[in-house]
Amino acid sequence: MIAKFPIARDDTWYLAWPDVALHGGARLVCVFAACTHHGNRDRTQMMCTLSDDRGRTWSAPHPLTAETRGDPKTVPYWNCPRITALADGRLIAVVDRITKDGGGCAENHLLESRDGGESWSAPRRVPVEGIVPDRLIVLTHGVHAGRWLLSAHARADAQWRSQQRVWWSDDQGATWQGPAVIARSAELFHCEGSILELPGGDLACFLRENSSTGIDCHVALSRDAGVTWDEPWRFPLPACHRPVAGLLATGEVLITHRYMQGGLGWAGWWTQNTFAALTDTASVLAGDRAKAHTRIMPLDFDRSPQSDCGYTGWVQFADGEIYVVNYCVDDWQRGQIRGYAFRREDLVLG
Repeated sequence: MIAKFPIARDDTWYLAWPDVALHGGARLVCVFAACTHHGNRDRTQMMCTLSDDRGRTWSAPHPLTAETRGDPKTVPYWNCPRITALADGRLIAVVDRITKDGGGCAENHLLESRDGGESWSAPRRVPVEGIVPDRLIVLTHGVHAGRWLLSAHARADAQWRSQQRVWWSDDQGATWQGPAVIARSAELFHCEGSILELPGGDLACFLRENSSTGIDCHVALSRDAGVTWDEPWRFPLPACHRPVAGLLATGEVLITHRYMQGGLGWAGWWTQNTFAALTDTASVLAGDRAKAHTRIMPLDFDRSPQSDCGYTGWVQFADGEIYVVNYCVDDWQRGQIRGYAFRREDLVLG
């Protein structure tokens, strides 16, 4: 059901945290991080690779940013890139640059490509603070159509364990407003939000819960284009890390995510599974776990004793094929980037 394709792997770099955009209906543009190791960022660079045959083969990766070198406690380093294809043909990448080792203190930068990912502008800092940004969201409904949203999470203070926040721009990134708080809690650790605009114009932010206990994904809803958000509620995606939500051509919601069971996990790293889940807008708006349904399909299993996987991005072609990018170790000695092609009927027949 699921076809797998190599995208990138390297003898010296640890490759991870990819995202993908569909440019012009045909070209796939994948961005990802290259570093020394998941747990070592003394060398980092963001990379880009292209495919003009639906992800079956890919170009040699080329730099998205300059390389950083040095002790990550003192030298700012690149972390996690995301990418969005705009209706006017531009590609916008957002990358966080961590300025304090392990502390969740990060600035965010936008880069632009006008030639399908062949070349990129220099990074331009925007007033979005936090790590692991969501992709740039462009609203399409109501009076706020055209609004840009950028979200990231940060460690909070002694009162809050973490907070997911969002900033918005009504002039295509020239100026920004916010932040608005999507989620923060004294008990739970909400992070890595994925914002989805639903067909009626409501926004849903799918959130990782990072207590390492296998807690469900949470969903927060906004009905005013991201300015205010309801209290997050439990959504039936157990042990969900780094959800990436989007709409299929059917109007259904697809969410790709890492499964992290908690406990001691496994020797070395502790993530072995990447999933794809199908749901619908009624479930996303239900506000009650008992009234929401999901259908969850295994996407890949990382067989390495030092397994590490599950940050994803995905697109859907006009003919319905879904293409996902993911990182894993599996049959390589360090992180690699892999692609997957399947269709909606591989999730459920009929």
